[in-house]
Amino acid sequence: MGNRLRLTRFWRGNERPGRLEEALARDLGDGGWLGRILLADQLTYLADDQLAKIDRVSMAVSLEARVPLVDHRVVEFSWQLPRSMLRRNGESKWLLRQILYGLVPRELVDRPKMGLSIPIDRWLRGPLRTWADDLLARDRLEREGILNATPIRTAWDAFQNGRGSGLAIWSVIVFQAWKERWLT
Repeated sequence: MGNRLRLTRFWRGNERPGRLEEALARDLGDGGWLGRILLADQLTYLADDQLAKIDRVSMAVSLEARVPLVDHRVVEFSWQLPRSMLRRNGESKWLLRQILYGLVPRELVDRPKMGLSIPIDRWLRGPLRTWADDLLARDRLEREGILNATPIRTAWDAFQNGRGSGLAIWSVIVFQAWKERWLT
């Protein structure tokens, strides 16, 4: 088995592995763990999260978006680079940074990642608080009898008191909103 990751012990029943498991288990020759992680990121997070968000956001305003660094020729080239060109002295995207330093101001290259996340915590503590609080009301949860009110209210109250992330309870809020819209 060598350095290949064996994940079959984590599968339930006859379930086939997903793209993440397949990427992490793939033998990439001398690519090692970094190669597996990069492949897993490319096949899952990039495709299922980041590119999907860019697509939705651009379509919402009738904008055609292009993501030049995922052009198949760029991706194929990047997979042929030695790992030392990707990461050097703890600095990620080393070669790309070297190229960009000659084209754009350094402060644009070396700034922190911004991401495409929505400010869910701010919204749930601000403009969406009343709406979410109604959906998560203890008496409502108990009356409906589908979800356990105590841990939900504990998490919601803790979040409103500045502890935890709104993402931890967001799926419950969305479920409650869906149920209200479609099952009542």
